[in-house]
Amino acid sequence: MRLWENKKGEGYIDVIALILCTVLVLALAVRVLPVYIAKLRLDTFATELMREAEITGSVGSETERRAAVLREKTGIDPQISWSAEGRIQLNEEVTVTLTLQRDIGLFGGFGSFPVTLRSQATGKSEVYWK
Repeated sequence: MRLWENKKGEGYIDVIALILCTVLVLALAVRVLPVYIAKLRLDTFATELMREAEITGSVGSETERRAAVLREKTGIDPQISWSAEGRIQLNEEVTVTLTLQRDIGLFGGFGSFPVTLRSQATGKSEVYWK
């Protein structure tokens, strides 16, 4: 009960510092979480695009159509580079690399921190070309 009787105000500074730190952590989370979600979407984009190349056995118009559908579904527009073009023979490896730029600007535009997200998927063709 004596703790309640002490009214010197020593705890106010501690509470204000704790609230300030909590707000800063929440602000950082709000800026970083969208980049994390973009990375997850980029990984999914790469995996699905690679699966299309594996099934069709080629890198070309089919993969471009699939990329357009994935851009619409995911809402991201990465740069796409392939290790091979055209027909891919059975069990031949192909790799797709996706690159996306995101900006983490903290606290209302103070500071600009560009982040380059990369995702890579490797697969083998499932088509035998005669």
